[in-house]
Amino acid sequence: MILDAGLGEMALADVIGCCSTSSSSSSACSTSDSADNMKRIIIGQMPQFTSQQSLNALQSAIAAWDGGSGTWPQMTLHQRIKAVQTFLQHLQSKRSDIVTALMYEIGKNQVDAESEFDRTVQFTKQVIEYIQSNTHSEFGSDWDKSNGSTRLFMKRAAIGIILCLGPYNYPLNETYATLIPALLMGNVILLKIPTTGGLVHLLTLEAFQKSFPRGTINFISGSGRVTMPPLMKSGKVDALAFIGASSAADRLIKDHPEPHRLKVFLQLEAKNFGVYMPNLFDNGGTGDQVDLDTILKETVAGTLSYNGQRCTALKLLFLPKDKSEEFASLLAEKVENLHVGLPWETKENPNDGTITYPQITPLPNRGRVEYMQALIQDAVSKGARIMNKNGGMIIGDQDESTLLVPAVLYPVTPSCRLYTEEQFGPIIPIVPYDSLAEVVTYAKDGKYGQQVSIFTSTSSHTEESKIVADLIDRFSTVFGKININSQCGRSPDTAPFSGRRSSAMGVMSVSHALQEFSIPTLVSYKDVGMTRNVIESVEDHSNFLTKL
Repeated sequence: MILDAGLGEMALADVIGCCSTSSSSSSACSTSDSADNMKRIIIGQMPQFTSQQSLNALQSAIAAWDGGSGTWPQMTLHQRIKAVQTFLQHLQSKRSDIVTALMYEIGKNQVDAESEFDRTVQFTKQVIEYIQSNTHSEFGSDWDKSNGSTRLFMKRAAIGIILCLGPYNYPLNETYATLIPALLMGNVILLKIPTTGGLVHLLTLEAFQKSFPRGTINFISGSGRVTMPPLMKSGKVDALAFIGASSAADRLIKDHPEPHRLKVFLQLEAKNFGVYMPNLFDNGGTGDQVDLDTILKETVAGTLSYNGQRCTALKLLFLPKDKSEEFASLLAEKVENLHVGLPWETKENPNDGTITYPQITPLPNRGRVEYMQALIQDAVSKGARIMNKNGGMIIGDQDESTLLVPAVLYPVTPSCRLYTEEQFGPIIPIVPYDSLAEVVTYAKDGKYGQQVSIFTSTSSHTEESKIVADLIDRFSTVFGKININSQCGRSPDTAPFSGRRSSAMGVMSVSHALQEFSIPTLVSYKDVGMTRNVIESVEDHSNFLTKL
């Protein structure tokens, strides 16, 4: 644990929240009645490790691992499950505090913050349920007698010391999607807290201390450029679980003196796009056409959920050239009606009295705002127009506020930075296409390969159905997931979340994450002579041979 590693005195850095506690009523995408006097405030402090202090944490992990003979890796799987369940009970007592931290530090509205916490708890329970209900030999269910006289007992065992780095946008959920499976498999963890979004992890310290043996999980916070290189250069890190930018992942891997033996799991950037088929705009269809308004709502959700700060967000839209401006205008109207405000503010629907929270909230820091502005300015300088009212405008203090009105940009061309750069924010670039061949070329030649969305309608023309089928076939070797008439997304957690190229290395899901952070380990014997008696005499005394 962070408090157990003999770290000594430590510098503290103020954590500046994305927004203040005081504001006037929120509004739609306009500056009227907005939080014009919004100020960012200090909401906490984060320990700043030195290089030596990060190495001290590593020594704690090395002692806990003890070459695989440590207390945690030597526990039975049943005992580790019980420890994680105990941790979950303690964690749930912190739900309110963690939700509040998510709102104030990274600008997640209350509903989304609650959802992140609850999904994390549910994911953990699903992983445990998968292990307990597994009928295969992955977790030591029984001896395999299907190989003649050879008997095989297989159970997944720990890799070693895992360095986990999670992102700021889902600091709890995404981090625990690797952390929990890694712990259950018996690994010892070095957890690098994200610079932004780290307060939620400090709130979990007590729960970890009450649930796990000393040194099982070791927190590190502060500058990644200061704390991470010494850990990797030591050669003592056995696996890297990283969710973030590919450039940072590359630097970490290169720092390891023996990268061939470093187990790597990466979830990285994406430039997921939506391609809209011409038949969506065909009014002379079969009578059961997909409703364009439904597609527009799905597009808004796909591009702007949590301000577009999701690796799975739709970050580029390809529209038929003759319908692209019309679509851009319709989408702009939808965006203008979004509820913009501070994460905890509510708005009552005058028609039915329902309460909603803002759909657009402040970005976590000024750096993100400045990057969005640079991308917008670049696109506008190259011929794009901001299609929605007040698009790209900062609400509140122009020097401090991070509340940015989304911008629908049209037409975006290959010369614009937005054509290839992942904006990771509230900008919707629309690209008109003459031929679907342009879209296919973009996919084939692109740097990323996480997901794609195809928006289409029913058609009486077999040829149009063949075109969509051809897109699916071509995209099946480029992307990890192809969505039809729906936004990109990771859920459900039981399904594999994968990617190609610079978007991922490894697969995330309830079951796949367990495989990513463990090694299939066998005990074998020939069922002849007295060997069976030998096995029976040691089985009852071995933690590894203990059946779940």
